[in-house]
Amino acid sequence: MKKGPAQLEMEMLLETAFAPTRLSVINDSAKHHGHSGDDGSGESHFTIEIESAAFTGVSRLIRQRMVNKALGDIPGTRVHALAIKASAPGEI
Repeated sequence: MKKGPAQLEMEMLLETAFAPTRLSVINDSAKHHGHSGDDGSGESHFTIEIESAAFTGVSRLIRQRMVNKALGDIPGTRVHALAIKASAPGEI
């Protein structure tokens, strides 16, 4: 599947903010077709899996806030829902 503009921008912002050792921005929008928040753009729901040293010693809640802050206005305006799985290197 071709990456859309929101997905590409999220990848760039996360790369810049966290220099991740692993990053996957997965478009889950097709699974939510017709559900609340599906705006028809094909970019309404995403899962972010990110591993970065920036998350070492940081709680799950703070990690989520860090990711949301790095993404600026994307969550809640251009993207309806994000599932964030943030970890530090070496965590299982």
